[in-house]
Amino acid sequence: MIRSVIFDMYETLITHFQHPLYFGAQIAEDAGIPVDSFLEPWRATEYDRTLGKVRLEEVLENIFRENNCCSEELIKTVTQKRIDTKKECFRHLHPQILPMLAGLRARGVSVGLISNCYFEEAEVIRESELFQYFDAVFLSCEQGIQKPDEEIFKRCMEELSVKPEECLYVGDGGSYELETAQMLGMKAAQAVWYLREDTEQPSGRKPDFLQLENPFDILSCLDT
Repeated sequence: MIRSVIFDMYETLITHFQHPLYFGAQIAEDAGIPVDSFLEPWRATEYDRTLGKVRLEEVLENIFRENNCCSEELIKTVTQKRIDTKKECFRHLHPQILPMLAGLRARGVSVGLISNCYFEEAEVIRESELFQYFDAVFLSCEQGIQKPDEEIFKRCMEELSVKPEECLYVGDGGSYELETAQMLGMKAAQAVWYLREDTEQPSGRKPDFLQLENPFDILSCLDT
């Protein structure tokens, strides 16, 4: 019997793709830097940003200095736009997300979160309306490890005091998260309610896993 549901955050509980993006290309445009000149060093820092080894402001300062456009005002402007865009994600929730989370709580099912994210995202997650529903939160930038490392899954299960066979893991399928959850003995299901084939989303459908078309489908999985 399922005693806990552990979620991914991006493209599972929230999505980037129902409002304007503010990724590397958009930052480069605001800074007046050619996109290729910005993206190469930006992408090179993704691993360290995800593990919390470096913050957004430090990365921006280094790239802007290399491109002779560094200023405190520009760093602050870009950082705030990045944070504001992350906050916007929480204003475009699938209408079943909050009722589903409330339904899990009402059934006595504990709720965990495992997310690969950066410090500026962690701040927004902790201030969001979703945060109250989580019994355990494991963010890569705070843990120093990221999916698909088994350790971050194990830490979350330990915090929730559940065994793998008592867990349902729900994610969009990026970062080999479903494969890792399944390997550990968890029931793994792919959230596809935000999936749009014509976007930059990191994963398409994975037919080897249970497909959840709507958040309420999670509730029907609890007794199976």
